[in-house]
Amino acid sequence: MDKKHTPAAGAAPAEAGVPPAPELSEKQRRYLRGLAHPLGAVIRIGKEGLTDAVAKETTRALFDHELIKVKGPGGDREARDAMFVTLAERTGSALVHRIGNVAVLYRPRADLKRILIPD
Repeated sequence: MDKKHTPAAGAAPAEAGVPPAPELSEKQRRYLRGLAHPLGAVIRIGKEGLTDAVAKETTRALFDHELIKVKGPGGDREARDAMFVTLAERTGSALVHRIGNVAVLYRPRADLKRILIPD
């Protein structure tokens, strides 16, 4: 089968070794939403959609910042929501919040946590 017809083709090597997404309580989500409010979008997804390069850059940004905003394309809301969920899965991050075409992703660093969230 052609790589174009298998959505996960080519994605497996980037996903190998991806840690599981952190489980967040509603209180923790509210706290992270508050921290993310003044942030600008670090990742912008263009008309090509969710590519391996976007996933790789998102992984790098999460490593650097732990909490980031991702701006998706306008258009179909359900497709955009599915894209944000897929991006969170591919990067091992938690989808904290989504409003309009902006999503907030969180993934703590194992070696150096910069954001301490309440229990």
